[in-house]
Amino acid sequence: MEKYDYLIVGAGLFGAVFAHEAKQKGKKCLVIEKRDHIAGNVYTKSVEGVNVHVYGAHIFHTSDERVWEYVNRFAKFNNYINSPVAIYGDELYNLPFNMNTFSKMWGIKTPAEAKKKIADQIADLNITNPQNLEEQALSLVGRDVYEKLIKGYTEKQWGRQCSELPAFIIKRLPLRFIYDNNYFNDRYQGVAEGGYTSMVEKMLDGTKVLLNTDYFDFIKDNPDIASKTVFSGMIDRFFDYSLGTLEYRSVRFETEVIDTDNYQGNAVVNYTDAKVPYTRIIEHKHFEFGTQPKTVISKEYSKEWKKGDEPYYPVNNDTNNALYEKYTALAKNRPDVIFGGRLGAYKYFDMDKVIAFALDTAGRELNG
Repeated sequence: MEKYDYLIVGAGLFGAVFAHEAKQKGKKCLVIEKRDHIAGNVYTKSVEGVNVHVYGAHIFHTSDERVWEYVNRFAKFNNYINSPVAIYGDELYNLPFNMNTFSKMWGIKTPAEAKKKIADQIADLNITNPQNLEEQALSLVGRDVYEKLIKGYTEKQWGRQCSELPAFIIKRLPLRFIYDNNYFNDRYQGVAEGGYTSMVEKMLDGTKVLLNTDYFDFIKDNPDIASKTVFSGMIDRFFDYSLGTLEYRSVRFETEVIDTDNYQGNAVVNYTDAKVPYTRIIEHKHFEFGTQPKTVISKEYSKEWKKGDEPYYPVNNDTNNALYEKYTALAKNRPDVIFGGRLGAYKYFDMDKVIAFALDTAGRELNG
């Protein structure tokens, strides 16, 4: 097999951006991907004419003008605004926590009334030094918001009682005392028209890509394929779990086509009651204001990660972070390998942060 400047492991956002930047600099790259498609977890595919976010909802949002300008080279973004709702029993609330939420919950109208209600609940709890996530959340938002909109969802998400989770997971819970359902504060927001797969395809245009190719099998047969490797897989797997296994949460999706034009009236509906087994339902057509006669929904079930599952959310507690630091020390002994992406960095990134990470990494590497 011919030789390359860079072997890029993973055809997700990090790998695709790095490949594009390297190609612009005249470098010869080979991208390998263990799955049967490009675009990693932002992969979208058409089902009944609906662009389905196969690995969960991906809404692009950023305040970084450099990143916004960059992605618009490869895709046109619509004006979708993320305004999820939450269902608790028979009650429906707007997210994020704002005056619409508080008005529905307490029958109040003004910010002053909402602030007093929350402050009174926090004062009654008398929590001065939160020892766990439950106490941290209660000390920030009071009992009503916590019980109805945080507790059940969080326990499903992490598979543990809130009282057993570390307080730092919820460092802050933004409370908006305005009637605004826009989930993000970022200046730029939208969904790629036609799906993200075509966006990544444009990034990879002109670069050789091998799908269904596992790095560890491939490199055994092609040890000298490239001068350097860009690895966006799991850093602990790269080192054969020699120091131990990092923890993740994974997600299972149940996706179905429903013979109706509108199932839930919103792209994202969270189910915050612990009695409901899934965390949320995504109705994909609403990301692109679809008018198709049928709809596609995905129920999301959070679960503990085990080897063989797709890792989604790193469990960034003190133990795992310390283990990751040991792996980064090992990585310093491999100057021929660049680690990146959410798995290589053991950090959950929004899309814009992955792209910024890849651009910065490529800039340092290619501009020397």
